[in-house]
Amino acid sequence: MIGESPWRQVMRFSEVSRGPVTKRLEADEAARAKIARHLDLVSIGSLTADLKVRPWMDGVEIEGTFSADITQTCGVTAEDFEETAEGEFTLRALPPGSPNAPQELAEELELDPDADDPPDLLEGEDIDLGGYVVEHLSLELDPFPRAPGAEFLAPKDDTDLSPFAVLRLLKKDDAPE
Repeated sequence: MIGESPWRQVMRFSEVSRGPVTKRLEADEAARAKIARHLDLVSIGSLTADLKVRPWMDGVEIEGTFSADITQTCGVTAEDFEETAEGEFTLRALPPGSPNAPQELAEELELDPDADDPPDLLEGEDIDLGGYVVEHLSLELDPFPRAPGAEFLAPKDDTDLSPFAVLRLLKKDDAPE
């Protein structure tokens, strides 16, 4: 994860050492307001996530699903509208100093779009589950939100809107009579 999480819900690697842990996260009103500001949303009415965290190598694998009732501003009508954002994700995270961490290569790196993402290498023993939920919620949001049924209608004005249209008008004024 990059940057500071607006909703820290932390667990430690040691909590998963004996086996899978199931967590249900539900953001309270203050957390939802902070997340909405972070994601540039009007508001978030609810945000819940169900996560299963299990051991993976010397780190963890997190499988999660989430659902959020959000209010956004339509990019066409500039009116607020509500919708539900849902998603699921799977990711892996490793503790600092893990021998299983991907090694950085000095040469060119080839990326396979069908391959699994490399595991996150965390800075400490804390796993910010809320941060991962917010990160994946942000990936589900349309960067150009449009309310259902909203359509952009081009102006029906037939006038030439180019900068050269003004020059043509000036030229007509200077014409000899």
